[in-house]
Amino acid sequence: MERFDVLVVGGGPAGSSCAAGLVRAGVEVAVLDKATFPRDKVCAGWITPPVLRALEVDPQDYAKGGRVLQPIRGFTVAKRGDPGSDADCGAVISYGIRRCELDHFLLERSGAALRLGESLESLRREDGAWIANESIRARWLVGAGGHFCPVARELGARPGRDEPTTVVAREVEFEMTPEQQARCAVRADLPALYFEPDLRGYGWVVRKGDWLNVGLGRQDAEGFPAHAACFAAWLAREGLVPPDVPQRWRGHAYLLHGEAQRPLSAPGVLLCGDSAGLAYPRSGEGIRPAVESGLLAARSLARALHHRRGGAAERSYTRALVSRFGPRRPRRGAVAALSGWLPAQARARVAARCLASAWFSRRVVVERWFLHREVPALATG
Repeated sequence: MERFDVLVVGGGPAGSSCAAGLVRAGVEVAVLDKATFPRDKVCAGWITPPVLRALEVDPQDYAKGGRVLQPIRGFTVAKRGDPGSDADCGAVISYGIRRCELDHFLLERSGAALRLGESLESLRREDGAWIANESIRARWLVGAGGHFCPVARELGARPGRDEPTTVVAREVEFEMTPEQQARCAVRADLPALYFEPDLRGYGWVVRKGDWLNVGLGRQDAEGFPAHAACFAAWLAREGLVPPDVPQRWRGHAYLLHGEAQRPLSAPGVLLCGDSAGLAYPRSGEGIRPAVESGLLAARSLARALHHRRGGAAERSYTRALVSRFGPRRPRRGAVAALSGWLPAQARARVAARCLASAWFSRRVVVERWFLHREVPALATG
């Protein structure tokens, strides 16, 4: 049986960030993931400079070897069917990435022992340690396996059943031919965000070099396939995307931080990223919360292990998350936050007018809701 200080279940940005932080602190750590990497992970996929700083990743170094790193200067913002605006910030504010490349890069450089292509089949507690798959023994367990993380299930999570409103999404990512690139109206440096007419979600079109990602996310699962089909048809009809976008859209789900009720920790266990339900309430972005929660988990665990203080990790980690992301309390989704007290028709008119304003789209939607530019990068170390 292999022995480690910490077993991280899930090799995405949350798990790899946690593992890398632990390795740097001299902790013996293993990462278990049912997938082999690089894996096919569809995601709108943009990453901001503060996240790269927290990860200590140099953009130029990352782009070496042909990895996609598309500079983004802002976003085109609109309510679907109404005039919008270009929120151009005048400088690079983010980068479009492909998750299959980013996740593989972060996991490979983590320095952790990797158990890939292996699901978590069994888990039990024995003499103050965790026994996973009857072959791994670890003092601590980190759940970083996303919305359906088996460790979160062990702590009582029931995805899609007893949980609050879940964001559901469908998207497709494919490499465009030169002909398709010529027929895609969305600029690579200005990805497009299209809020739904009922303000219950938004769709996106993100160009990443030769690649295109198109998707829709909503806080309402009822009739979702019809909403996604309607959005795809509208994009094609308006000539915003090539007419032959593949139909193999893939689905996923996640919880917003303000509404999630999953525990953040339990004796001997910490949850990170989507496993804990940490996606930003306004935008639904999960990469930054995943990376930062993974790094915060590593710091709490490293201190507890070095000082042999058992429950200190759970307490310090929970405090760090609340300090970083705020307490959990329900918040309204993006544009609906402005006008939830208005009747539906008036709310739609207010939202359309706001999103047509270049000032509002840039200062509120892009810089505050989607980029969180007022929040400094997580300090390294």
